Amino acid sequence: MPLYTSDYLKKLSRRKTVLFSQEMINENKKVHISFDIFLSHSYLDKEEVEGLYIELRSQGYSVYVDWIVDPQLNRTNVTKESAKLIQSRLKMSKTLLLAVSINASLSKWMPWELGYVDGNTGKCAVIPVSMSSYNVPESFNGFEYLQLYPFIKKVPTTGLGEKLFVIEESRKYIIMDDWLRSNAIPKLQAINIF
Repeated sequence: MPLYTSDYLKKLSRRKTVLFSQEMINENKKVHISFDIFLSHSYLDKEEVEGLYIELRSQGYSVYVDWIVDPQLNRTNVTKESAKLIQSRLKMSKTLLLAVSINASLSKWMPWELGYVDGNTGKCAVIPVSMSSYNVPESFNGFEYLQLYPFIKKVPTTGLGEKLFVIEESRKYIIMDDWLRSNAIPKLQAINIF
C-alpha cells in the first residue's frame, strides 16, 4: 500500500459522520491525561490533518491536534502560556508524528515540536502526505534531518486487517501498536514491507 495521499485524507475529512463531528467538537471539553499521538502539522493542511485525525482515531489511537483539543489557542498571537500548553501536551503524548506535506516546511512550530520531543523521549516518526494521487511512492525518503526518523505507513496484514507500521527501512519495521506500548524499536524482518 502506498503512503497517504492528500486526496485520500481530504475524502476522509469530507465523509466524516455526524457522530464523529460531534466527537471532535466534544474533544475540547474532555479532561485529557494522556494521548497516544501528538500530531504535528502545518495548519495550511487542515483538511488533510482532519483526515489523518480520523484515520488515527479509527485505528484506536488517542490523538492530540491543537485546533481540535485546544481551539482557544490563538495561532496569530503566540504567548509563553500557549507555548507552555503545547509543551504540556507534548509531555502527555507517547509519541509525536510529524505530518510531512508540501506545507510542512512553512510551519514554524513543527521543527520546535519535533526538537522538543526528540530531545526528551526520542519517540518521533514522520507520517508522509503525498500531494499526488498518481505514482505515490511506497516508501519515504525524508529530506535533511527528517531522514533520521522512521516513517508511518498503513499496511494490510494477515488476520489483523490494515495496521500502521513504523518503518526504518524495507526490512526493518514494527507494528505501531507495539512501538507505542513498549520501548520496542523497529527490528530486522524476513519480509520486505515495500
